[in-house]
Amino acid sequence: MSFFVSDAWAEVAAAQQPSMLETLIFPIGLIAILYFFMIRPQVKRQKDHKKLVEALAKGDEVQTEGGVMGKIVDLGESFAKVEVADGVVLTIRRQSIGAVMPKGTLKEL
Repeated sequence: MSFFVSDAWAEVAAAQQPSMLETLIFPIGLIAILYFFMIRPQVKRQKDHKKLVEALAKGDEVQTEGGVMGKIVDLGESFAKVEVADGVVLTIRRQSIGAVMPKGTLKEL
């Protein structure tokens, strides 16, 4: 007989061990929450950005990830030439284009 734990408490603790399913419910739930709140939205944003980059055309008014706005004057396989002012043409990666702006946006600036 133990001095600190009576025999009756020791028997109850041994009889109430959780099953394997009860043990795994919390980690599985946590993984599901992470998938729906973090992984799935990121994959959706990546697909949308890939569609945007593939749909670029000459004459589109775009904004880069850095905030530079301009008009596409030439498109290559992985680079685009963007005119940001009269006679100023920047060569940027197509992947760095963040948004296609509505026509006439540059005239408002």
